[in-house]
Amino acid sequence: MRFRITVRKEGAPDDKRVVEAPSRFDVYEQIRNEGGFVTAIEELHGFSLDALSRFNISIGTGIKRMEIIRTAKNLSAMLSAGLSISRALSVIERQSNNKHLKAIATGIAESVKKGSSFHEALAMHPDVFPEIFVAMARAGEESGSLADSLTVVALQMERSEELIRKIKGAMIYPAIVITAVVVVGILMLIYVVPTLTSTFTSLGVKVPLATRVIVALSNFMVANVMLVLVSLFAIVVGGILFVRSKIGNRIVLAVALHMPVINELVRETYTARAARTLSSLLSAGVPVLDALSITKAVVHAESFADVVAEAEAHVKKGELLSTAFSEHPKLYPILMSDMLAVGEETGKVAEMLKQIAEFYEEDVAQKTKDLSTVIEPLLMLVIGAAVGIFAVAVISPIYQLSSAI
Repeated sequence: MRFRITVRKEGAPDDKRVVEAPSRFDVYEQIRNEGGFVTAIEELHGFSLDALSRFNISIGTGIKRMEIIRTAKNLSAMLSAGLSISRALSVIERQSNNKHLKAIATGIAESVKKGSSFHEALAMHPDVFPEIFVAMARAGEESGSLADSLTVVALQMERSEELIRKIKGAMIYPAIVITAVVVVGILMLIYVVPTLTSTFTSLGVKVPLATRVIVALSNFMVANVMLVLVSLFAIVVGGILFVRSKIGNRIVLAVALHMPVINELVRETYTARAARTLSSLLSAGVPVLDALSITKAVVHAESFADVVAEAEAHVKKGELLSTAFSEHPKLYPILMSDMLAVGEETGKVAEMLKQIAEFYEEDVAQKTKDLSTVIEPLLMLVIGAAVGIFAVAVISPIYQLSSAI
């Protein structure tokens, strides 16, 4: 059997190669004898793709966020039952159906067996395990409560994922409707309007301005079908890439913060994410400065992350954590700074942050439902207006023709 593997050795860059062995376990044994460990393994079937492997083409990690959450929960349960970390990772490797996760679990187990700590082995896979996962594992190892830390980080990631899923769910309906309207409109312009145009032309009917605009648009699309399709594809792909870019994300966020209804949803979403992350880290025993640094990375949105960076600077100077948040009420609601101040006075900052996160998570969930009820009638108005304009443009010449007859 032939396998494509990635080998990691201390002090050396990753080595990608193809090896032959009776089984994948023989591969692990062979690489272990060489003083390294396997971080990725893939069985090759049929013809070889070695010529392509040199380009190191990779799209994503092949591991969904929910799989990482389940892994954290399973590890926590097994560690609580008394299993060692290496044995628990072995169970994860055997029960997982994801070949990428299998390889990573094996690699982490190998690192742990060679003397590395669990969080150091996790840190070797930054594309799979987020920074908060590594920090929580480190805090758990140092305090002797790794199982509890894994439970907390699984809950934090699950709540964050659930919040994003609810927001995306509210956007699915309008996205489908708008896409359907655009597709139907294009098909009408390419296949239906030309037939009506030829009829009007042959009968010499004088058409109104709206009809002439639609006819001109139809003629252009019929004559340049490929150009239109390529342009649409380029617009969609370009839009996605723009939104995901740093500048595009900043512009979209700035626009969203100035839109009614949407601005509150955005503010509360990022507030809940920051509060949940910071609460999880502090409750696990992570030092406040480290917790703020990790939270800054988890928040992602630059303007919201900048406030967390300011809070980090205030804490370094010996000032209160709540000070920075109170200076930016247009980003983080006043409730955030007020409850933080109470938490600092009572020594219960982590608990207060957890309450803030739960409050805004519930509020965002409710507002996404309300947003759906607001969007539906607006969509109906937009669709009705589009259909009305098209109907008037098509029916007016027909009405003129019937009047002339």
